[in-house]
Amino acid sequence: MSKFVKFLVPAAAIAGGAIYYQSLSTTSAAIAPVFKGDGEWIDLKLTNIKPVSHDSKIYTFSFPESNQTSGLITASAILTKYVTAKGNNVIRPYTPITDVNDKGSFDLLVKTYKGGKMSVHIENLKIDDKLSFKGPILKWKWEPNQFKEIGLIGGGTGITPLYQVIHEVLKNESDKTKITLLYGSKSIEDTLLKPELDELATKYPNQFTVKYFVDNADKSSSSSPDVTVGYITKDVLESTLPKPSSDSHVFICGPPPFYKAISGAKVSPTDQGEVSGVLQELGYTKSDVFKF
Repeated sequence: MSKFVKFLVPAAAIAGGAIYYQSLSTTSAAIAPVFKGDGEWIDLKLTNIKPVSHDSKIYTFSFPESNQTSGLITASAILTKYVTAKGNNVIRPYTPITDVNDKGSFDLLVKTYKGGKMSVHIENLKIDDKLSFKGPILKWKWEPNQFKEIGLIGGGTGITPLYQVIHEVLKNESDKTKITLLYGSKSIEDTLLKPELDELATKYPNQFTVKYFVDNADKSSSSSPDVTVGYITKDVLESTLPKPSSDSHVFICGPPPFYKAISGAKVSPTDQGEVSGVLQELGYTKSDVFKF
């Protein structure tokens, strides 16, 4: 055998090994998440629209790479932006309802408000149109078993950050936190994510309880034991929420009048302000309550 032939096989093996190593390294390399908290706006394509009520839809926006995650953690939000015909920026925050570890896309649950610049803009988007996003914006960093029990109070589209927390807790078998959700809407038809919430309540009956409150009665609300026609009152909060304690916490999200009546409003995005309203009357302080 010639020297050329002798050295041909080892050389081929080395080359093959190098190619295999390069392929393995490329495959195993971590794919950067979409949102890195670096302040950069990212355009994402709208790929699906799913109506969920007469004025609300779930919009799916796809990531540049199918194996990318969003980069969000629970509980965090993102900013949306579009530029008007006059060149003005319209920017609004939203909380995705997709699992933070899902890859390829995320879902936004958006209610269209009359005169709402961003919600109307999103409703007018067509499949393959793009919208600008930036984030994540951390609201509350959830840790498993952070509390023994939490009470969640939601109104309307304020369910989205609460749903993010509920989903994060219940998907983790080692997180034993008990959850009670009080969720107010105009009607059963306006109760967003109800099928998803009911499914979780059925699957985790010893850990998750949900009670619905509606302004307007109909046949379905009058026949459902978990639906109350009326507001979330002081008596309801007192009998349902965990008492103020280092082992418990209350989270609330809803429209301004909802905050005003139950917990008091935030002073700013970075200042929770003091607790007022019904929760103050029941003895809760700012160390017991978080306002999304």
